Amino acid sequence: MKKNVLPDYRQRQDDAAAAKQALLGKFRAAPGPDDPAVAERRKAREAMLAARAARVAEREAAKRAHEAELAEQARRAAELAAQAEREAAEARAREEAERAEREAALLAEQKAARDERYRARKAAKKQRRKGY
Repeated sequence: MKKNVLPDYRQRQDDAAAAKQALLGKFRAAPGPDDPAVAERRKAREAMLAARAARVAEREAAKRAHEAELAEQARRAAELAAQAEREAAEARAREEAERAEREAALLAEQKAARDERYRARKAAKKQRRKGY
């Protein structure tokens, strides 16, 4: 009652030939390159590729614009930093000059006071000599 489940050689060859014919029929049934549906899909694919290229170009342009803006901001920041450094250097130089001027004025005042004390001492000595 048990049937032989393994097909014989002829059966296997017939099955393989039928599968080949089915595959060949499927390939022949596919639309060719001249078919309007294929041409429509090709145009749609080309339009999609063109849109993608346009988006990529737009992103690149935006990226370059952003980089240029960043470079401009960095240039402005460097310029402001350099200006602040120049102003700080000028302020330090001005402060140093004022300090030197104050020191010179103090020294001149001290010298004047010293000279005055010297003159007063000499005058007192002269007065004492006259008085004797």
